[in-house]
Amino acid sequence: MQSCEISADSTDDPLSSGLRRKRQPRIVVIGAGLAGLSAAKALLESGFTDVTILEATDRIGGRVQSVKLEHATFELGATWIHGSHGNPVYHLAEDNGLLEETTDGERSVGRISLYSKNGVAYHLTNNGQRIPKDVVEEFSDLYNEVYNLTQEFFQRGKPVNAESQNSVGVFTRDVVRKRVKADPDDTEAVKRLKLAMIQQYLKVESCESSSHSMDEVSLSEFGEWTEIPGAHHIIPCGFIKIVEILARSIPESVIQLRKPVKCIHWNQSVSKEIEQVADHNSDLPEEDKGSDVFVECEDCEFIPADHVIVTVSLGVLKKRHESLFHPRLPEEKVMAIEKLGISTTDKIFLEFEEPFWSSECNSIQFVWEDEAESESLTYPEELWYKKICSFDVLYPPERYGYVLSGWICGEEALIMEKCDDETVAETCTEMLRKFTGNPNIPKPRRILRSSWGSNPNFRGSYSYTQVGSSGADVEKLAKPLPYAESSKTTPMQVMFSGEATHRKYYSTTHGAVLSGQREAAHLIEMYQDLLQRRS
Repeated sequence: MQSCEISADSTDDPLSSGLRRKRQPRIVVIGAGLAGLSAAKALLESGFTDVTILEATDRIGGRVQSVKLEHATFELGATWIHGSHGNPVYHLAEDNGLLEETTDGERSVGRISLYSKNGVAYHLTNNGQRIPKDVVEEFSDLYNEVYNLTQEFFQRGKPVNAESQNSVGVFTRDVVRKRVKADPDDTEAVKRLKLAMIQQYLKVESCESSSHSMDEVSLSEFGEWTEIPGAHHIIPCGFIKIVEILARSIPESVIQLRKPVKCIHWNQSVSKEIEQVADHNSDLPEEDKGSDVFVECEDCEFIPADHVIVTVSLGVLKKRHESLFHPRLPEEKVMAIEKLGISTTDKIFLEFEEPFWSSECNSIQFVWEDEAESESLTYPEELWYKKICSFDVLYPPERYGYVLSGWICGEEALIMEKCDDETVAETCTEMLRKFTGNPNIPKPRRILRSSWGSNPNFRGSYSYTQVGSSGADVEKLAKPLPYAESSKTTPMQVMFSGEATHRKYYSTTHGAVLSGQREAAHLIEMYQDLLQRRS
């Protein structure tokens, strides 16, 4: 592993090194998602003029992807604004009149549909039976009670015993299972239903955490993720409107689409081949050849920079960190990347000509009775569909039509992504027939689904604290390079942003926005004298 100490000839005061050519600092932002756009917007509004955003795909938004089909907009990525108080995404939407509340104030809706404040979740078994509402409510109360216990290990510093393996899934399954079996008031048949419901609830939890299984989520760190108080909201006209609002004040010339990055050469590590390219590049001024950072693009262009803000997903960092940075990242940052978790949560939208569900039904939850004693949530490839935890009813039908939104996560989501639309639609229809006991449910007239796991520009949906990782690893991931005691003495050449770099709000859109604003604030502070003189 190469040393990350800054080289001797680049330890000047950042202001003097950045201004000795009497120019604005050059800032390159990699990624035009919420984090990248938020960073660029804040920098431009503060007076920076040399800002460039490099986006690998042909669109802005990153993991926000709204698809317009006829009369409705469907979200393949981010869907809800979670909480309102101090949430920058909420305030952007509120200020622009975009909001629709989907929960009642502070009321936690737990594991039911967030598309509607009304209605009932139908828990159906693979034998075509609906689990009685009172049994569901009893189990839900028990599960939520144990879920609250999982928060206490971090929040109250409770020690984790060896039996739990420091795993949310192992702990939850063990505690809930013991309490269900010990309940003297339940019949054996009811106990078996409740035991089967454990796995279904954990599948939903896995989709919410974007983990393959809750067994992989750290129990000791689970409670550090912080929920913003307030209701949940959707944006009927599309979450992409938040992206458009952020991009509104960014000149089109700043954003370069279809501009994938091959390597970030930092710490004045301009290798011989880059020097040769620079020597033969008539468009590159002599003064740029000694830049601290060069961003090498896939199209062979080398872009000099004083600062680079990297907003790529944790999944991309896991796959590409060895080749994406030269010199390689410090061992501490590599370990953080490897320890932290990211998996895939996909949606499957099915549109029907007419509803086969009742008007009070807001979601269909799949409970496999044969999983009452199961330990694992991993299935053989041909049984990938057993990881689909539920279908939400999109509400209101006047807006969406008759549409169900299915959820699947982990390795099984990747298998689903490899299947064609016809196979997925047929498989989902057979599941719905099986669990509702209605063999006459027609195939959907249309299917739309996401594929975040197999997309090389994302390689997953969002991050979580994996067993063996902690909030300290999130901080290490966010730490700028080269390492230094103060940015006043060592300029931050490579900075890191994105939801995975926010210790309290990882996995969220507001975490992404705040992380972009955070990195912009570092640069604004660094150059405050320059910005004041030029304002």
